[in-house]
Amino acid sequence: MKYLLYALYVLLGIVGVKVAGIILYFLFTFAASMFINTKKEYNKESKFYRFLLQSTTGIGMRIMRVKYDLQGFEKIPEGRRMLFVCNHRSNFDPLISWRVLRKFHPSFISKESNFKIPFYGRMIRRCCFMSIDRENPRNAMMTIDRASKLLIADEVSIFVYPEGTRSKKCKLLPFHNGVFKIAQKANVPVVVLTIQGTEKIGKNYPWRSTKVRIKVVDIMPADHVKGAKTSDISDEARDMIAKDLEEFPL
Repeated sequence: MKYLLYALYVLLGIVGVKVAGIILYFLFTFAASMFINTKKEYNKESKFYRFLLQSTTGIGMRIMRVKYDLQGFEKIPEGRRMLFVCNHRSNFDPLISWRVLRKFHPSFISKESNFKIPFYGRMIRRCCFMSIDRENPRNAMMTIDRASKLLIADEVSIFVYPEGTRSKKCKLLPFHNGVFKIAQKANVPVVVLTIQGTEKIGKNYPWRSTKVRIKVVDIMPADHVKGAKTSDISDEARDMIAKDLEEFPL
């Protein structure tokens, strides 16, 4: 019996050290984020803050017991920047997407309120994430221009949810055509993705793990995107996503 108790003490000690280490790491990340200027728009990403963003997300997803089913990632061209577009059904979507696509350094176009999230809002700003004002066309175009310049400068890839908001009922919403101007201006390919399962994470945790499927449906070549109307490109991308979600429900 005493050996079982000894083993239990050792196990609890190991768990305690790991938990303490995770807490200290998050505290360090929080402290580091306080040095970021929230009034500044950054046009060069910080490798340091990108690492903190990715590593803390990885820890968080492990704690949330998320399991990944990644499909078609071999289709993504290596060695260049691109525009990623995807359906949107959960607040976990961007965290998981920037984690699994980390080697492509995706920076998201997001609503302004996300930049006010404690310490994460600061870090995403330092990684060239940008807000968009959909109520003001002029401001929205400025964001589109900035995103295209980041692509041209080979600084980051850009990730956009063309629906503009998450679909709480998991039904694909209409697309905003203007976001595809980013790819046209920068002359880059569009990577069309689908994501499923993220809407179950909050319901499943902590009792069950959650399988999340992220699939690269297709790649729209840069020359094809450049030579077409944004409305046509938008319709094409939406049709791809809708078809995949219908044919392969999770």
